[in-house]
Amino acid sequence: MRNLIPITCALTIAVVVVGVKVSRRQAAREPIAWYGNAAHPYISEVRAGVEAFARDAGVRVHCGIGQEWTQDNQNVNVEALSTRGYRAFALYPGDPAGANGLFRLLRSRGQHVAAYGAEPALPTSASFTVATDIKGAAMTATEELIRLMGGRGKILNLLEAVTDVNTRKRDEGIREVVARHPGVEIAQTLSDMIQIGEAAPKIQSALAARAGQIDGMVATGFNPTVAAAAILTEWHKDPRHKRIRFIGIDTDSTVIRAIRDGSIDATIAQNPFGHGYINCAILQLMNEGWTPRRDYQFINAGLVLVTRDNLETYPAVIRKVTDAIVAELKTKYLNPPK
Repeated sequence: MRNLIPITCALTIAVVVVGVKVSRRQAAREPIAWYGNAAHPYISEVRAGVEAFARDAGVRVHCGIGQEWTQDNQNVNVEALSTRGYRAFALYPGDPAGANGLFRLLRSRGQHVAAYGAEPALPTSASFTVATDIKGAAMTATEELIRLMGGRGKILNLLEAVTDVNTRKRDEGIREVVARHPGVEIAQTLSDMIQIGEAAPKIQSALAARAGQIDGMVATGFNPTVAAAAILTEWHKDPRHKRIRFIGIDTDSTVIRAIRDGSIDATIAQNPFGHGYINCAILQLMNEGWTPRRDYQFINAGLVLVTRDNLETYPAVIRKVTDAIVAELKTKYLNPPK
């Protein structure tokens, strides 16, 4: 394992004509370009996986972060990077359909493309997507929540940005599970909580208006999860308050503390580290001449339901999932160079 491989992480991307030759030389040294749409805790965790791959494999990876979470912004920044000669791109689809235009452009230039975090609309020019089974994760959380509720009651459905494809898939999964349980219904859906500061007052208002009617809450985005965990930590300190069951997503320290002290029940740990690590491992093999076994393949990077029982062990479980997927890339997903 090499531990001193430099990694270029650009917080902003600018196109400077006089610097193109230098940029092309730099791209030759950094054959993979990873791009995060905007600053976000998820993106930070994915980049940690990218950086770990670079160290482990001895490969330089260019890291770029966009200014806003839109397909238009991604198009401008990634198209600029494409002209510099990077051989492979790891990209989160800014829009499930719109991203495919960018993917086609990169492929037409002979550059490999693998998506991470969210699946683009199919068919796609991306060779792979490495991500959580988004809908499946929401369904797992909802089934567990209903079990904790005793199979009956009303749920507060907490969603992040409804413009994000993942949010829509999560909402679909929640509603499908609820529909299978005659004694359960969604009391209210709160959405567009893309900042913790936006999520907290919305959740507090819902509790103030109908706390007696709410038996459980499910949050399928980072920001509403953190906000709900903090609110329920205070809520459950008052013995007069009804116990509200809750399952969120991701493993922010606020969420983990709330699980540890019993304020909330559980959270879904995704594998953002693996989204970055596995994605770059695939692209490096493709740079070396390995070819996909099929035109397009989805790789489920796994998840773990985190409760008080496995708080200390779940990170190791997630890393083992990543290692297992990387170990089988050459036998399950790729054909050797000819």
